[in-house]
Amino acid sequence: MRLDRFLVSSGACSRSEAQRAIRRGRVRVDGEPVREPAAKVSSTQAICFDGQPVVPRGPRYLLLHKPAGYVCAARDDHHPSVLTLLPAADREGLHIVGRLDVDTTGLLLLTDDGAWSHRVTAPRHRCDKRYRVALAEPASTADIVRLREGIALHGDEQPTLPAGVERLDAHTLLLTIQEGRYHQVKRMFGALGNRVVALHRDRVGGLDLDADALPVGEFRKLSPAEVAALG
Repeated sequence: MRLDRFLVSSGACSRSEAQRAIRRGRVRVDGEPVREPAAKVSSTQAICFDGQPVVPRGPRYLLLHKPAGYVCAARDDHHPSVLTLLPAADREGLHIVGRLDVDTTGLLLLTDDGAWSHRVTAPRHRCDKRYRVALAEPASTADIVRLREGIALHGDEQPTLPAGVERLDAHTLLLTIQEGRYHQVKRMFGALGNRVVALHRDRVGGLDLDADALPVGEFRKLSPAEVAALG
C-alpha cells in the first residue's frame, strides 16, 4: 500500500495532509524518514507520524441521517456531497451504500468494506428498505393493491417486486421495497398517476433510523451486531 494511503486508512489525517507531512519528513518507516508519498509499505512495518505509531484501523460502518440538498456522490457541480458531512480524515476511503436522491432524506449507510456493501445492496439478497412517502394526490385502495402486486415501470423489462404498504393517511404511506432501481419509488407512483412530494427512508433491513437520537446531518458508527445483521 502507498504510504499516504496507509496514513489515511489509519485515520491519522486526510490524504492531502498525509502527502504534506511525508514530504516534510514527519513520517518514518522502520525508523527512517520517507519523503515519497507513493512509497510502498506494509502493515508489518513500524510507521510513525510525528513520533507516534500509526496503527491500521479496521473496516468502518457508518449510519448517516441524510439531509435534503446533498447528493450521494463524491462530487457534484450543483450540490454538496453527503461525504462533506463527515470530518475530512474520516471520509477518506468511504463509499456510499446505495443511493438516495438529492431531495430524499433519511437513513444512509457508508463503509469502506466493499464485500459488505455488496451484500446489503445486491438485489438477490432482497434487503428491505422502508420509505415514508408523501403524495400529491390521495392513494387509492386500487393503488395499494397494485403496489403490493408489482408495478410495471417505463423502460424496465420486469415489474417491480411486490412492495409492503401501510397507509398512514390519505396522502402518506410507508412503502417497503427490496430493490434499488433508478428513482424507483418516484417512478412507481408516477406509473400510478401520482407524484411524490417528500421521501424519507427510515429503515434498511432491521436497522431503524432514530431521528431523535441522531439529528439530521449527523452520523454514528454501527455496532458489530448491526453490521452482522445487515451483511
